[in-house]
Amino acid sequence: MITLRYLTSGCMFTALGLYFQRGETTVGLVVEETTKAIWNSLKQKYMPLPSTERWKDISKRFFDLWQLPNCLGAIDGKHIRIQKYPNSGSANFNYKNYHLVILMASCDADGLFTSTECGFAGRNSDGGVFRVSTFGRWLDSNNNLPSSSRLPYDESDNQFPYYFVADSAFPLRKNIMRPFPERNINNKRRIFNYRLSRGRKNIECAFGMMTQKFQVFLTPIRCRKYETIISIVQSACILHNYIRITDGVPYRTSLQEATRIQQSQEILPETHNFNINENTSPQDLRSYLANYFVLSNVALPWQWNYCL
Repeated sequence: MITLRYLTSGCMFTALGLYFQRGETTVGLVVEETTKAIWNSLKQKYMPLPSTERWKDISKRFFDLWQLPNCLGAIDGKHIRIQKYPNSGSANFNYKNYHLVILMASCDADGLFTSTECGFAGRNSDGGVFRVSTFGRWLDSNNNLPSSSRLPYDESDNQFPYYFVADSAFPLRKNIMRPFPERNINNKRRIFNYRLSRGRKNIECAFGMMTQKFQVFLTPIRCRKYETIISIVQSACILHNYIRITDGVPYRTSLQEATRIQQSQEILPETHNFNINENTSPQDLRSYLANYFVLSNVALPWQWNYCL
């Protein structure tokens, strides 16, 4: 009860001690031990490493909900505001002029976290944190990711690799797609950025849902131990998955196949001018996907109103 009250309200240990008639130090020890126990007991059931078949199910769900093919998830970092703990210097002081730690996470199409890693110094960027994170190194090895497959409604025989979506702070790789830069952007690239954002917003929604459930994130986390801060964040992430799975309502799509419309050939190239192979660069893969999104049998009816 003490730990759940702390996570949902974010009140200080002193106030919790007065409410539960416990000492402030005792409350801190209870929160530290209980959050670690929550994470260790639930992580294997509610945040396991997806198998190859599970990755394919996630990809199918992304296409059904957000019309984003071969997508395995969305990646982003969240800034967790903290009160400066002793002897930390300026390691966690960022450009927003407060101290924080970074939570690096990925999620599926329904806002469930598939991986979380917390504890990175707040002065680092999301891209820098991703490069040194366990998830980033695992992604380089491609341990159990699905093999490349043909995109839905694509008439060519090209096999497109599976990928994660991220914002501009992350590197562009064969298994990571990020938006085109705003400079020298054209209509096709605007549509690509819009279609990518439909999948990328899921990680933002997951962070938002977790923050509203556990309002400890609305105020600076006040702990003297770095390990306690990490366990608090990890327990909130796994409890978010637990609540979404047991009581949450999954997203539903309202898109009907009959609403797909034909567009002008002037802005809809019906064929791709290159083939995908092992030597295809990430830039070419992104261009291929941009061409794919404006095909007449793939384009969303409303994308032209918001992107052109």
